[in-house]
Amino acid sequence: MDEEEERRFFAGLPATRSAAGALILSPAGEVLLVERPYRPDRPWGLPGGIVERDESPLAACRRELEEELGVRAAVRRLVAVDWVPGEGVRTTALHWLFTADLPPGAEPRLPPEELSGWMWAAPGRMGDLLAPNTARRVSAGLAAAAAGETVYLENGHPVPDGER
Repeated sequence: MDEEEERRFFAGLPATRSAAGALILSPAGEVLLVERPYRPDRPWGLPGGIVERDESPLAACRRELEEELGVRAAVRRLVAVDWVPGEGVRTTALHWLFTADLPPGAEPRLPPEELSGWMWAAPGRMGDLLAPNTARRVSAGLAAAAAGETVYLENGHPVPDGER
């Protein structure tokens, strides 16, 4: 295959978005959520964002945490990968969920043009605060983190062992 054929081949492949976010827990086990004014229907979410072209999910998570929280968080480990089907104009996506820690004594300093607030929320409140698939992803990520595992999800649902 020559270079032009290879370019056409890869240009014709389906595109999948990718996003990386972090589970940051308080000493009491609460989850750090950020408020996004551009999503009035579901303003609360995890800190994180889109993986940019030629960027790894880990690098994206580190960059997004620094941009959104104004601190250099320590990204610890991957706890979930979630395949999310396309819907409407949204293309299929892979969501990478890592655990992370804020530096001791640090408090988020949000960029006012992007985020309007933050809070610590009990894990049991995720279903009330987050979109359903995100709440499922967070719950599965918390369980995987506690077990020292990484979980594969489809739209926030764990895939049973026999179906992988």
